[in-house]
Amino acid sequence: MPLSNRTLTAVPGIRVGHAHDLRGATGCTVVLCPPGTVGAVDQRGGAPGTRETDLLAPSRLVQHVNAVLLTGGSAFGLAAADGVVRWLEERGLGFPTRAGPVPVVPAAVLYDLEVGDPRARPDAALGRAACDAASAAPAPEGSVGAGAGCRVGSLRGSACATKGGMGSWAVALGGETGEGFTVAALFAVNALGDVVDAAGEVIAGLRAAPGSARFEGTLEALLRSDTPPVAGLGGAGPGGAGTGGAGLGSTVIGVVATDARLDRDALGLVAAMAHDGIARAVRPAHTLFDGDTVFALATGRREADPSIVGAAAAEAAAEAIRRGVLEASSLGGIPAARDLARSGKVAAR
Repeated sequence: MPLSNRTLTAVPGIRVGHAHDLRGATGCTVVLCPPGTVGAVDQRGGAPGTRETDLLAPSRLVQHVNAVLLTGGSAFGLAAADGVVRWLEERGLGFPTRAGPVPVVPAAVLYDLEVGDPRARPDAALGRAACDAASAAPAPEGSVGAGAGCRVGSLRGSACATKGGMGSWAVALGGETGEGFTVAALFAVNALGDVVDAAGEVIAGLRAAPGSARFEGTLEALLRSDTPPVAGLGGAGPGGAGTGGAGLGSTVIGVVATDARLDRDALGLVAAMAHDGIARAVRPAHTLFDGDTVFALATGRREADPSIVGAAAAEAAAEAIRRGVLEASSLGGIPAARDLARSGKVAAR
């Protein structure tokens, strides 16, 4: 079952829309779901910023979601979800109540306030704009939507970081029978750690010094340090927003989706397994300063083994994360990996 579209919208019925302020270096991304889409979430790391995630836990009343929002702006960016909710309400979409539909829109934020203009934050108007832009076409990647202000290797702040971004990937399973299904991922990559390839080599991350193209390695820097970063941190805020240590605001947030039919408990396993993809592509992952959050969506076309779906979700997540940094463009004074490569300045560690 070959795929002509290798992004999240390869899953039939899923639409993705980005809206951003490139001057302010922030934005948001909405994933619009077809009717009856089941949702789940799994959160790792010490500094999440989220909305409506408790609703996705086992034993909760609501089973289905209308959209998922990924947004920059730290806690301020949660305001963008209001625009998504209103956009859906105007179209009669949401959980049915006697007073009318109430849209279900889980959301997660990342910290991008140190890139671009710290006063530029996604709001309800930007959330609405992302909905207006939503399409079933292949999802744009790079410095778009929630990926606009992303950076990776942020241990020493933006001066030594590399540009992060939005990445997506899809895999097809069961193609020999013609009755297969699709598993896809979409991630905004804003990690404290470095992004590594399948061989473990850094492709974007902490650079040795401002202006340097040599990757120092975040894990190696942490292991060498006599003063752990937590010692200089006055606290962590939503979306990995460090308040006392330079450059410690970080987070990887994303969505994995499938057209397989899974209940919420099985889908929760898929979301948990998708975190393996973060751990494969980000080193280190799930730190105290990361609010890593994965939403999982199942549109319900045919039955599938959740372990197989979860394994595919981890693979798709890892590739999406790598694409997020490889497709990014330099922005806000932070060089992107591909722009460094074009200039011939990339050097091995």
